[in-house]
Amino acid sequence: MLASLPASTLAPFQRVLHAAACTVLDLKLRDRVTPALRQLHWLPVTEKIQYKLCLLVHKSLLGHTQEYISDFLTLIANIPGRSTLRASSCGNLVVPRTRRQIGDRAFSVAAPRARNNLQTQLKLLRSTDSFHRYLKTFLFHSVYGHQGMD
Repeated sequence: MLASLPASTLAPFQRVLHAAACTVLDLKLRDRVTPALRQLHWLPVTEKIQYKLCLLVHKSLLGHTQEYISDFLTLIANIPGRSTLRASSCGNLVVPRTRRQIGDRAFSVAAPRARNNLQTQLKLLRSTDSFHRYLKTFLFHSVYGHQGMD
């Protein structure tokens, strides 16, 4: 699991992504890579991890994954006494508390946290195709802003 790893650990993956963008677009060694990533519509590594987590959670909530994955996820709306909370109407998931930083990297913590950070309209989508498309757009805009989207 790559979720919540420090930037220093993810840096080699990001360098591979940069090298791939330079190869695809035939960039020079000193050219800036961020505009190239924007042009290719590629997400940086940290956002790609969030994308994968959110997509897995979405599929799991729709029943399109193995049952053991769903066992790690609980909608707040399904907890007696908490179903009237505003968070339950937003489609939020319970994020278990952890005492150690390594616990934050567990799927049962990282996945609900990633999904809870999404916009409510996105969390409530039922179509996997629409969710996939809008999730990538949401993460792309969070990194690069609205410029660069065609």
